[in-house]
Parts: sequence; structure tokens; C-alpha cells
Amino acid sequence: MSNRWNARRPAGRIAYVDGHYARHGEAGVHIEDRGLQLGDSVYEVCRIANGCLFDMEEHLDRLERSLCEIEMEMPMARTALKMVMAETVRRNGVRDGLLYLQVTRGALRRDHPIPQIAPKSTLILTVHAMDRGTIARRHVEGVAVITHRDERWARCDIKSTQLLANLLAKTAARRAGVFEAWLVDPDGFVTEGTSTNAWIVDDEGAVVTRELSSAILPGVTRRVVLEAAEAEHVTVVQRRFTPEEAISAREAFLTSATGGAVPVVMIDGHKVGDGRPGPVTGHIMELYNRYSRDRLA
Repeated sequence: MSNRWNARRPAGRIAYVDGHYARHGEAGVHIEDRGLQLGDSVYEVCRIANGCLFDMEEHLDRLERSLCEIEMEMPMARTALKMVMAETVRRNGVRDGLLYLQVTRGALRRDHPIPQIAPKSTLILTVHAMDRGTIARRHVEGVAVITHRDERWARCDIKSTQLLANLLAKTAARRAGVFEAWLVDPDGFVTEGTSTNAWIVDDEGAVVTRELSSAILPGVTRRVVLEAAEAEHVTVVQRRFTPEEAISAREAFLTSATGGAVPVVMIDGHKVGDGRPGPVTGHIMELYNRYSRDRLA
């Protein structure tokens, strides 16, 4: 099924909640929805570029995995869900932006255990436009990050909506005047950013990112970058690295659905390389964009 379409921008934002499209400001869930009461929910964020959903299959793969890990079913068949995603984007008329998808266990009297008879799950979809000029400037100028103690729970591989520790670290970064916080585990190694995966380019020119485990989210953009790099014979090493190694690296960058591969030019006030975006990061971004576009149906 193609995920490319043409649309005129509607008068206002439209959300999808459990089979109904509604004005964004009027959409809502039950007061006892377990996503609201207990954070019993998972989510995905897909990039929309030129009216196309990038890496949609990979996002749905990860959604299914997250749901399985917390013993929840998909809210509907995958084909039907892709149609709802496309229709939500179409109704919002967004050409460049993000689609947010959340699945909760549904509404039930508040009680901590997973219910033996599960209520109907709640599916929420929203869309918003992005300022492509801001994203482009980050690629040209790079961004700064700080390091911050990783205080999240032990199952970061599940894309849960329990993001309190993430938002506190992100707030610390913004108050420090930088774009992102790279989280550091008790052993002194970088795990990932609050909403991004972390990468460096070492002295040998190899691209380095942390190996998958319960300590990090298996980022979709991370996965696609790895596949694109492998196809082009770029050397990638999956291992831990310290903030000190990152500061002394040739280059550093972060990946996310929002920006693809964004150069990191400063960490904790120290320049990375010459303090400007490097050629390897630029090459990775080109590979990612080409690889993702080539797979659009």
C-alpha cells in the first residue's frame, strides 16, 4: 500500500481516538484510562516528509514488540492501522511533520495489576507540522548537548509513555541552553539521549553507537542508519563509550525520527572536533535519507 498522498490543509488539527476523528481540542479519553492513571501505554512517533510516512514498517515492528513486552494486543490489524495513520495525516494536510501514535490498555477501575480480562485498548493518533527551516539549521550548524545521570527505569527498550525522567533531563538541557542531554549510566557510559540515540566517530573513522540492551530504546532511525551504513560498507561498531571519549572523538551525532542524523558539535561545553558538523555525519544523513526514500512504496 502506498503511503504517499495529496491533501489540502484543513481548517484545524484533527485527532483520531478509538474509531473517531475529532477536532484536536475536543478529543479525549476516559478519566480512568490506564494510560492516564498508570502510564500503562506505549507510543511511536513517525516522521512525515513530503506527505510520506518514513520508516513506517519499522515503527510498527517496534510498536508490536513494545505491546508484546507489556502483554497487550495490537489495537487493530496492521493493514487497517496503516490506513488510519495515512488518513489522519491526510485530514491534517501536513506535508512535513510528525505523527504520534499511542496505545493504552484502555479504561478500567484503577488497580495496578494487569487485568485478567483486558478492556478494549485505546488508540490515539495526532499529527503536527514541523518547521523544516529549524531542522535544516541543526544539520548545518550542529547542536550542543550536556551529560546527565540516567535515572530511568530498567526497561528502556520498551517505548513506554513513562517519560518523567526523560523530561527532567531534557528540561535540564534546555535550561543549560543546549538541545539535548546524553544520559550516563552508573558505570560512566553514555546510554542515549532523552529522545535520541547517541553516536560518535572514532579516531579510525568508524561510527560507534551503544549496543542494544534493556538500557536503550531500539531507535527506528538508529536501525535504518545501521542498515544503510552496512549497505554502503561504512564501518559501524556497536559498543559503549564514555562522555570523555565522545568529547575527544572526531565527530558526534544523534539520531531520531524528527531530524535523522543531527551533528553534535559541543558536549558539556567542550568542542567536538573543530566544533563544526563533520563529513561522516553528513554522509550518514545522506545515506539515511536515500535509504528511507528508496523504500517508500
